Amino acid sequence: MNRTEALDMVRASITDVIPDADVAALGPDDAFRDALEMDSLDFLSFVEVLSDRSGVRIEDEDASRLSTLSGSADFLVSHTR
Repeated sequence: MNRTEALDMVRASITDVIPDADVAALGPDDAFRDALEMDSLDFLSFVEVLSDRSGVRIEDEDASRLSTLSGSADFLVSHTR
């Protein structure tokens, strides 16, 4: 998976959880919880959807790396090579 594919997958996963989220307005380092007013349950749902979509197993300790577009894309790219 390349970075563009990873970013698209992250945006689509966010939209699955928060359909009205303006993912186009997200900066690469904007924290999802702040920028999208994502609560803990939304974040857990996002992680689950992202794992299902990507086929990448996401452990609890990986969650902190998934708090931004850049971090999530980097994580996916590094785990799908």
